[in-house]
Amino acid sequence: MLRSQVREEIFKIIFRYPFNNAEEMDEQLEFSLDELEGKSDKNINYIRDKVKDITVNIDEIDSCISDNCEGWSIGRIGKAELAIMRIAVYEMMFEEDVPGSVAINEAVELTKIYCDEDAKGFVNAVLGKIAKNIGE
Repeated sequence: MLRSQVREEIFKIIFRYPFNNAEEMDEQLEFSLDELEGKSDKNINYIRDKVKDITVNIDEIDSCISDNCEGWSIGRIGKAELAIMRIAVYEMMFEEDVPGSVAINEAVELTKIYCDEDAKGFVNAVLGKIAKNIGE
């Protein structure tokens, strides 16, 4: 699987976060991994680790998003857009091997697929501001 495909699978799982408690999220993660096509142990482990890392750090990630969304609360952001931004912010904050520009570009590409036309500008602007503020 390409890294963008792996990121898309992570998005599909993180999207479920607001709708499930911790135990249910573990079940959702394992169900998603069982259904994954073209899976390798490396991809499965990467997806599992990244989803768990994102959920463990969700408060810090959401705080960063909230601090950079002037006039928008986390609750007002669409669930798909929020899931996409959570992944990108996690990558910018916690993964040294993912440049901020790549995290933003990949987020915008996911937004084009899963969100309405106007969302890509919003996601790009918020993530650009975050990247600038954390020194990306």
